[in-house]
Amino acid sequence: MASFRTLTLALTLGVITPLAAQAQTTTKKTTTAKTTTTTKKPAAKTTTAKTTTTAKTTVVKPAPVVKLPLTDAEANSGLKEALTQSITRSIEQASAADGFNANTDIRIPFPPEAELVAATMRKLRLGALVDNFEVALNRSAEAAAKEAGPIFLGAVQNISFQDALGLATSKEEDAATTFLYGKTAEQLKTSFQPIIQQSLDQTGATKLYAEMVGRYNKIPLVTKLEPQLTPYASQKTVDGLFTLVAAEEAKIRANPTARGSELLKRVFGK
Repeated sequence: MASFRTLTLALTLGVITPLAAQAQTTTKKTTTAKTTTTTKKPAAKTTTAKTTTTAKTTVVKPAPVVKLPLTDAEANSGLKEALTQSITRSIEQASAADGFNANTDIRIPFPPEAELVAATMRKLRLGALVDNFEVALNRSAEAAAKEAGPIFLGAVQNISFQDALGLATSKEEDAATTFLYGKTAEQLKTSFQPIIQQSLDQTGATKLYAEMVGRYNKIPLVTKLEPQLTPYASQKTVDGLFTLVAAEEAKIRANPTARGSELLKRVFGK
């Protein structure tokens, strides 16, 4: 019996020992397995510093312009140039088609001393005769204006140095035109009459006027009229041209773009 127990114990130990050794080997292999873990480092955060640079602008103020006083020579030349420019432009405007007839500022009306003639003609249903005469009268002024240049420009050259300096610096917008009119209007009117007379004859104004006055004078009990057309037409043509010249002078004084040369800018610049 004891021998049987001994044999059984030996067999049990013989089976268990190899199994334990195998289990130990398996456990060891499992334990010694190398585990490799790759750790990805986070990308480095790049910080871009925003630098704001404020450029300091230095404003350089222009030096003040010092205008030297006008000399007598500059005033004289500048004023005459301004008047020459004004006269030239005015003549171009006045001598164009309807330059007088369609311009209400300078249109020449029926002669005041013969207004009774015009009124009577209209009552007699001859108003068309009056209208035709007024158109012919203004056409005469337009034709005469073409020849006015030498007469007007000759008068400009007679302005003295002393007068020119005062006129150039005047605050009046038509100072030079007013001065020229006062000095030369009568002379210009006299010089202009032959030109006006020729124009009146060519346009038929003289004939139309004579016809109206003749018919009027035939009316019983009326006071006979013998008005002179040429002096009246000459005066009104001269006045109309001076009106245009004054407007041109005012433009030169007030508007820098109307000054056609450096001299005019110098003389009339503020």
